[in-house]
Amino acid sequence: MLSPAYKLTVGRKVIDTTDEPQASTVVDLSVRLDLDTPMDNCKLVLGNVGGLKPATGDEAKVELGYADDGGLTQVIAGTVVTTEPDLTTTRVLIDGGSAALLRTFVEQTFEGKTAGQIVRDLAGRAGAGVAVADDGIKFPAYVVDGRRSAYQHMHDLAALSGFDLYVNADGEVVFEEFVGGKTVHVFEFAKHIVGLEVTRTTPRAGAVEAWGESPTGSEGDDASAWLTRDFTRSRGRSGQGAVLLLERPALRTTAAARTAAAAALTNIRRRTLRGRLLSTGRPQVKLGDAIQLRGMADGSLNTSFQVRSVEHRLTKLGGFTTAVGFRAIDVGV
Repeated sequence: MLSPAYKLTVGRKVIDTTDEPQASTVVDLSVRLDLDTPMDNCKLVLGNVGGLKPATGDEAKVELGYADDGGLTQVIAGTVVTTEPDLTTTRVLIDGGSAALLRTFVEQTFEGKTAGQIVRDLAGRAGAGVAVADDGIKFPAYVVDGRRSAYQHMHDLAALSGFDLYVNADGEVVFEEFVGGKTVHVFEFAKHIVGLEVTRTTPRAGAVEAWGESPTGSEGDDASAWLTRDFTRSRGRSGQGAVLLLERPALRTTAAARTAAAAALTNIRRRTLRGRLLSTGRPQVKLGDAIQLRGMADGSLNTSFQVRSVEHRLTKLGGFTTAVGFRAIDVGV
């Protein structure tokens, strides 16, 4: 039988239960990661024993796994933001890398830059590292205003380009297209899956039509931008059927409008099948990965899905579990 274990590094203090599985000071540990919400964080309830006294501002990282199964996997890196001690325990909140992006506000107009270049610039201003920032759409002009955080602007750029935006286990920004998953994790019915919920919905539209606020697409990418009432020659469209209209001022070229329309339609189609499964602890499952279900009674579920959220939880009473939120990858036309 596998013994759940963890390695908790806070400041210069390290607690590693792979060496002493019974010497745990953690009463409750939960790590939450999400592609749709900037909520990467770790919540700890620590027994007031063992000398671990986290302080606000301490750097921290969490590794999870099993003491007798070949090592641990880092699941989050961040900073201690709150500590709440009481008589017997201390509650600790560790924020991941998205917190810095949410606290950063910038006013800047970018000219002739790709979405990836803008993301790198905003991450740098927030003091965040960047693991991957692919190009995406090239914008003749893109305005970042101070009314919204750097994260919110980066999220918009991801949506327009058809990319994912998240912070990885090392606290670095990832901005790239999902193309099947960095790793595919297999979950079999009656073997790995403790619980499963699936929701199916009809698509809100069969086609998307996108445009911006100027006709530079019809005049050339290097032309000056100006407001117009005629978007006929500079709009983009994807799909067939009922149309969802997508107006974004930054879509000032035909190529950008077409990319944004295709990205929006893919998102609509993939959201028609979403679910959440609960499994025994799987710290290897990360944002950017995919899962494959096997042995399901509903044959349509025996396929691969994109990981959209991950929640790891380790408690003395409940053991080690992982909940994975997922959605469809393969979608029909």
